[in-house]
Amino acid sequence: MTGALARLFNLRRDEVVPVLLAAAFFFCVLCALMVLRPARDALGMQRGIEAVRWLFMATAVATLFANPVFGWLVARYRRMAFIAATYAFFAACLVGFWALLMLAPEAVGEASGMVFYVFFSVFNLFATMVFWALMADRFSLEQGKRFFALIAVGGTLGAIAGPALASLLAQPLGTPALLLVAAGFLLLAIVAAWGVARVRPQAGDRERPDAGAGHVVIGGAAWAGLRAVLRSPYLLGIAGYVVVMTVMATLLYFTRLQMVAALGDDLDLRTTVFANIDLIVQLATLVLQAVVAGHLMKRFGVAFTLALLPVTVALGFVGLAMVGTLAALIVFEATFRAVQRALTRPARETLYTVTSREDKYKSKAFVDTFVYRGGDVIGAQVEGLLVRLGLGLAALASVAVPLALAWAALGLWLGRAQQRLAATGERIHGAAAAPAPPPQGDRP
Repeated sequence: MTGALARLFNLRRDEVVPVLLAAAFFFCVLCALMVLRPARDALGMQRGIEAVRWLFMATAVATLFANPVFGWLVARYRRMAFIAATYAFFAACLVGFWALLMLAPEAVGEASGMVFYVFFSVFNLFATMVFWALMADRFSLEQGKRFFALIAVGGTLGAIAGPALASLLAQPLGTPALLLVAAGFLLLAIVAAWGVARVRPQAGDRERPDAGAGHVVIGGAAWAGLRAVLRSPYLLGIAGYVVVMTVMATLLYFTRLQMVAALGDDLDLRTTVFANIDLIVQLATLVLQAVVAGHLMKRFGVAFTLALLPVTVALGFVGLAMVGTLAALIVFEATFRAVQRALTRPARETLYTVTSREDKYKSKAFVDTFVYRGGDVIGAQVEGLLVRLGLGLAALASVAVPLALAWAALGLWLGRAQQRLAATGERIHGAAAAPAPPPQGDRP
């Protein structure tokens, strides 16, 4: 690598291979998701926006039941075994939906569309959660600050490629074939994950106390993640940050649904609008990730980066209340999603680099799935209440802006707490120690 290229991307020569493998891993995950996402949103609106609010609640319940299953896998099997099992399970489910569409098309209707909406929402959370858990386990805090955003570029490229593949393949192969395409990318993600886990330890890894522990069974209880979050102020702070973030995202999401619904009832029109919004978001995200994010976090720190999204939200809701058009909403959402994915997500994932290995998978799974969807439910109900009261965007901004200021303060506290823990070498151990599982659990 030339000196200029190294300075641009904040990489050393020995870090190129693991970063490329991680980026390829995230590309496959998000490509699998985004191939199907526009259709998911359009299907969810078939029974009206009120039904979507209930689908959010159903998704939260589904993630609550899925968490102990994932926790059991983490406690029982080696790292790559439970990672591969997670992606293989979702790939098998996609193949099952494909078989339903092909073999029993008469059984497909609004009810099956709602089931797919909930499944996809759970799949979306667990697929990205597992990826970032491996990143926090695999790389050091110093490395995470430099290239988590660069790794996320792979995901953004996948998120751009997914809708492009959907539009390219839907007509010649048929919409059901997209399920098989997504399943294929999940299988490729398993291969890439294996490469990330097996690549030889680099300089940043040797500084980690848990370096080389990927072959060790983590152990513990299935519900350890929930107990850890309740015991640790640091993990509870991360959960609070995620709740407020998802409440804001949900308020924005339902505002978008309301504006798109006003355009008409045509399913294809709605799908096209959603796809165009996603494309604008991904392009804006790509620019921030490739050029700005790694340097920003390294220079100004995690605390500053975590506070950027709340400030963006406060300004965005004020602007939306003043203008109130779909074009203004698209600009706001593109900015929100770009900052969230390019800056906030990598910064938030570095928070787990100072936690124990058990918390990286179990506590993170609980926060990134159930807590995340819990925030969705709260946001959906708040937005629904405002709609029933006949209140408009000004009322929405009056709720969002004060909450965003408190959210920014929490982000600053989390960043400073992480900096203190990193300086002292202390590790958050929210999960209580537990005896190791039987020896047979070490086999994948």
